[in-house]
Amino acid sequence: MSSVKQFQVTFDCKEPERVARFWCEVLGYVVPPPPAGFDTWDAFTLSQPPEARGAWFACVDPSGVGPRLYFQRVPEGRVVKNRVHLDVRVGTGLVGEERLAVLEAECARLVALGAVHVQTLYADDENESCIPMQDIEGNEFCLD
Repeated sequence: MSSVKQFQVTFDCKEPERVARFWCEVLGYVVPPPPAGFDTWDAFTLSQPPEARGAWFACVDPSGVGPRLYFQRVPEGRVVKNRVHLDVRVGTGLVGEERLAVLEAECARLVALGAVHVQTLYADDENESCIPMQDIEGNEFCLD
């Protein structure tokens, strides 16, 4: 049996740094240090040819547990529903009204950061509540 591999999650977007910083706020991630030989990200960016400036950005879990998130600039916007999305697990272990209250509070925090509240899916006989959302460029994710 092979060992578990590390992975990163890559986002196509128009403004990599802006979207990365949004996800830092959502997940408590941080911007990693700039590449070797550069004191700041601005210095690194200015070293790039003009067409490459701002082409990508990344953020990482400060605990080292979660995957690296990588954001790359693409010319086209999102056209169809995501086939893969992130579930931001803020209600793990909670049920009923307590879970819904935590999800709604997190939803309000993220809307203030520029996210879009798509809808609230309320608990039924099979599923607990969750809140589908979109990030600042329309990428879908759920508060779960």
